[in-house]
Amino acid sequence: MPEYRKSTDVIQGYNYKKDKQTPIGFITQLKIGPTDVKADQACLGPMDGKVLQVVAVLSGAQWDTGITDGIYLAGQISTLNRQIVASMLYNDLLSTEVVFKFTVYEFDPVEKAYFPAFGQTTDALNGLVEKRGEDLNLSVADDPSTEVQSPENYALMIGIKPKADKAQSLTIATSTGGRVAKAWGLKVG
Repeated sequence: MPEYRKSTDVIQGYNYKKDKQTPIGFITQLKIGPTDVKADQACLGPMDGKVLQVVAVLSGAQWDTGITDGIYLAGQISTLNRQIVASMLYNDLLSTEVVFKFTVYEFDPVEKAYFPAFGQTTDALNGLVEKRGEDLNLSVADDPSTEVQSPENYALMIGIKPKADKAQSLTIATSTGGRVAKAWGLKVG
C-alpha cells in the first residue's frame, strides 16, 4: 500500500520566498484533551501570500494511507506552546482526544503554483494521541531549535490515531488538479 511521507522545509515555512519551491506545511489547529495549543505564529501561506496563524510549522508528515493508520506530524512550536505541551506531559492526561487541522503544500511545476497536497478535507479531524506501549507518542524538545532561531521555536512530535467509531477523510494530491479523498477512521454499526 502506498504511503504519504514528506519532509517539509521549516526555513521556507517561517521565511516564505516565492522563488523557492520546496514542500512546506502547517498545523493550524491543535487541541489535546481540554487544552488548546495556540495558533500563535504568523506565517505566509504559499498559495496566496496571506498571513496564516499557525500552531506549528511542519518539518514532516507521514501517513501509511490505511483507514486505521496513524498520522505522524513533526514541527516547530512557539515557546508558549512548548510550555503548554510540556505541562501536559508532566501531568496525567485525563483525555488523549485530539482535534486538529493541518496542511502540507507542494509545488506543481507544470502549473507553477503551490497546492494543498495532504491534509483534512474540510472540518477538523478527531483522533487520539497514539500510545506506544505505556507511553504516549507525544514529545516536545527541551532546547530551542537552531534551524530557525527567531522566533524561538521547539520541536514537537505527535502520532494521532483515528478516533473510534468516527469516519473522516483526508485529501492527498499529486498536482493542482490531482486530488484523492481517502477514508481515515471507521464508523461501526
